[in-house]
Amino acid sequence: MIHKTAIIDKKAKINSSVEIGPYVVIGPDVEVDEGTKIQSHVNISGHTKIGKNNKIFPFASIGNDPQDLKYKGENTKLEIGDGNTIREYTTLNTGTVGGGGVTKIGNNSLLMIGVHIAHDCIIGNNVVIANSAAIAGHAEIGDSVIIGGNCGVQQFTRIGKLAMIGGMTGVSRDVIPYGLSLGNRNYLDGINIIGLRRNKISNKDIICLTDAYKEIFKTESLNENLSKLNGNFKDNIFVQEIINFINKDKKRPICTPYSK
Repeated sequence: MIHKTAIIDKKAKINSSVEIGPYVVIGPDVEVDEGTKIQSHVNISGHTKIGKNNKIFPFASIGNDPQDLKYKGENTKLEIGDGNTIREYTTLNTGTVGGGGVTKIGNNSLLMIGVHIAHDCIIGNNVVIANSAAIAGHAEIGDSVIIGGNCGVQQFTRIGKLAMIGGMTGVSRDVIPYGLSLGNRNYLDGINIIGLRRNKISNKDIICLTDAYKEIFKTESLNENLSKLNGNFKDNIFVQEIINFINKDKKRPICTPYSK
């Protein structure tokens, strides 16, 4: 059902089952798949593809130009998966040529009121980003990450799978998978045990992760600490994911525990 006051370009590809509320504006290069519900006063523009069964709340701005001075109107994209909830005043920008040309949002995530996701970000599945958090360009957010309200994530930063970021944290360093990070400039505060339990990770694996965390961060020399990890740690798939994350090419330093 499409409200009579909605303005939808004739070239837009809108599935017949999509619900569109009053005063929605949709541009010519937009695709919206079945079951998605778009409430009033939403603006969807740019080369934007929206999947199935999303729910978009009033005053969201989706697919507009990236906030990058190098952007000169190139044909870049925004891709949104299935089952996401996009709350009021959320802004999602398209990519830039220099960043790969596409911003991607996965499936089943909750973007709360006032969230900003900038150009060329990659957001995984089952992510929760709380009110007024801002994710700068080229950031990568893994599956099942939780980001607290009023956080700022610096450009090119990575946040690993199942990590949790405390409210009002300034994230300027990469956060390992399963990490718990907070602070004015973020530091590690252990493993996200609550998140692991919610995802039904076994106590044995949680203990292994916790013990490995102590070994990996026992000194400031991460490479040396990793080289000394025993086989039991290296054979654990969750620990291996942290090791791979640390060893991967990166533009930001790895977030470490706070040291006085």
